[in-house]
Amino acid sequence: MGIFIIEDDETMIEILQDVIEDHELGEVLGHSTNATADLDLILSAGADIILVDFLMPGRDGAEIVRELKSRGCGAKFIMISQVSSKDMIGKAYDAGIEFFISKPINIIEVRSVISTVMQQIRNERTISQLRNMFLQELDPVGVTRSQPKPAASPAEKKAEPEPVARQEESFQKTVTAILGRIGMSGEKGSADIVDVCVYMHTHGKSMNRESIREICAYFTDAPKSMEQRMRRAIATGLTNLAHLGIEDFMNDLFTEYSSTLFPFEEVRAEMDYIRKKREYGGKTSIKKFIESLMLTAEREMDQKI
Repeated sequence: MGIFIIEDDETMIEILQDVIEDHELGEVLGHSTNATADLDLILSAGADIILVDFLMPGRDGAEIVRELKSRGCGAKFIMISQVSSKDMIGKAYDAGIEFFISKPINIIEVRSVISTVMQQIRNERTISQLRNMFLQELDPVGVTRSQPKPAASPAEKKAEPEPVARQEESFQKTVTAILGRIGMSGEKGSADIVDVCVYMHTHGKSMNRESIREICAYFTDAPKSMEQRMRRAIATGLTNLAHLGIEDFMNDLFTEYSSTLFPFEEVRAEMDYIRKKREYGGKTSIKKFIESLMLTAEREMDQKI
């Protein structure tokens, strides 16, 4: 993926370039030390990810991000700065950044954050491709274009394999295995999460278009209780991953799932909370977690083929 760096410190630019190139995180398309004059250059680069310093000369990084977005820039933004003020960090997130990395930078953190954002981009593109494929199969009034197949004879039906059923069974097992790896299997809400994933996968639904309460109502007469069980289970998974990261930042499970199942900034917030560096931990979203879990399970299934 293409990466552009907006930073007034040439040494910092060199460090970031080295991290990106040494760890094969993408291609540095260019850099700018004067974003005020180089917005056209930044836009023309067509980067997927833009690393931007908060304290740029002339105006801050949040203003740069906001203007680039207003001019149609679709890149993901990662803010890098020594700013510690909650108000200023909040301003950066309001402008549309995905992550905030504090200076002096930690190479492992930079690598992990960029990898996380890259995975987010891949996930969004996968969802978009699946949605487009689904829409292409429908005519303007929502009727599939494919012609119905003639009914099979009883003998043919008996001989036919059941690929769909096997695929859904494999999907269910994969989802269950992922939850087990991050210590969620013992939670009551874990089974509810698996049920929702299988239901959404089977019916080709997207969490972005569905209401959690309505989905839960499909399974139970007490949808609120089901929703609470899932939320508690997801919170447990977040805490477990945070503990793994504290013990070993390069732990295989941590590096794989902290950058796919949860937004990395929430995992980091939970780690800081456990370390008693902040008063509250990371936040969880049922919809985002289930969407990410489904994509992760599908990717793991594809890797097995």
